Amino acid sequence: MSRIKIKDNSRIPKESLSGISLLTSKIADKTLEQLENEGIFVFPEILREADDITKDQMILQSVNNYYLSSNVMGFMGLGDEKLIVESRFSGNGRDFLFQYLLERVFDVPNIVDLETDANNDDRVFNLLVFIFPHYLKSAMRKGVFKTYVRKTYNDSNVKGTIDIARHIVKNTPFVGNVAYSQREYSFDNDLMELIRHTVEFIRHKPYGHKLLAQAKDEVKDVVAATPNYEMCNRQKIIDVNKTNTIRHSYYREYCELQNLCLLILQHQKHQIGMGSKKVYGLLFDGAWLWEEYMNSIVDEIFYHPMNKATKGSQRLFDHNRGLIYPDFISRDSEARVIADAKYKPIDNIGNRDYLQVLAYMFRFDAKKGFYFYPEMGEEEDAVMWLNRGSTYEKNVEAREDICLIKHGFQIPTGIDGYSAFTEQMRCNEIKFLDGILTSVTSKMFKSALLEVDE
Repeated sequence: MSRIKIKDNSRIPKESLSGISLLTSKIADKTLEQLENEGIFVFPEILREADDITKDQMILQSVNNYYLSSNVMGFMGLGDEKLIVESRFSGNGRDFLFQYLLERVFDVPNIVDLETDANNDDRVFNLLVFIFPHYLKSAMRKGVFKTYVRKTYNDSNVKGTIDIARHIVKNTPFVGNVAYSQREYSFDNDLMELIRHTVEFIRHKPYGHKLLAQAKDEVKDVVAATPNYEMCNRQKIIDVNKTNTIRHSYYREYCELQNLCLLILQHQKHQIGMGSKKVYGLLFDGAWLWEEYMNSIVDEIFYHPMNKATKGSQRLFDHNRGLIYPDFISRDSEARVIADAKYKPIDNIGNRDYLQVLAYMFRFDAKKGFYFYPEMGEEEDAVMWLNRGSTYEKNVEAREDICLIKHGFQIPTGIDGYSAFTEQMRCNEIKFLDGILTSVTSKMFKSALLEVDE
């Protein structure tokens, strides 16, 4: 078995991936849209309202003798070849950061051990299991899936096609019943049965009840829609769904859920990916993960517009023109602050980033703006005061009231155990929030600072 680790947003010599040549030939120079169509899960879904990750982005892009990786983390496999894309901010050869971000953003128990799993497929499998509630909720926003099914009966109320062979077997001698079948529009169909089997499979895991609680209403609807569920029919249901996949574009979310359920249920037979020639994997947008993690820290003092969920949209101009989604808008209207989460090193935060946040600051009358970025060292905040004047008049000088601040979150390095890493991250979260609050002088932020100190 060949397993190779690389970093996101990095340059990798092609010869270093020679051990997984079959896998790289399948994924190199292919867009995320193409890979998603081949069965790789990309989270959040790339084809809908995504700014940080685009359908044209590539996992590995060929440039001369190198591959360039993108802003994506996760796992991919083909047969015995595995590729793990870690965070470039991970240290000591262990990607504790990716694991921690997943746990905080998705609020799940520690079920994804990125280093100690004996079977590397378990990594993908555990990730597939804990994204199940998201895909279930996404699909069932369109209601419980309903389609035509053929049901068999044996009674005197004949409504469909008479089944002669079954009638002879069941009704000899004749006592008034007739064996027949008819097509009915039903919630209890093969797809809903597949989802029910997946629900029951997860329910029996140690972490199952907590995981399914994230979609408890949807799980309740699935159970109610499948009164004929029997655990012994699991393999039959799997085989039927492998043959009859959902193809209608309206039910795209159910198609994704069907594929996910098949991967989860077939893991027990070591058939993840449904064949040795099929690429499988699960990829996460690193920038999205970082933004959602930052929100979990600062949500008490910042609004968080979400472009992917189309919540909290703002407009630059009148008449609903200029749709924008600033990452963070402070809740304090006295001293408004704008913040932007950047999953990049401090030196990579440049001109386009400045223009974006300054436009947001101008729109919301904010005097201060922040960049929340991950850092590996202990750098001081970089405070940049906005200039006034022009070089033509030779009167350029720094303002004293408008500034941008690069405020880094320190990522622990040199830590061997994940529990120690988690403990240090918790301490750094308090330190990070304290640094934001001490930079703002309004009464609201001061009261929040007192709560943190307590």
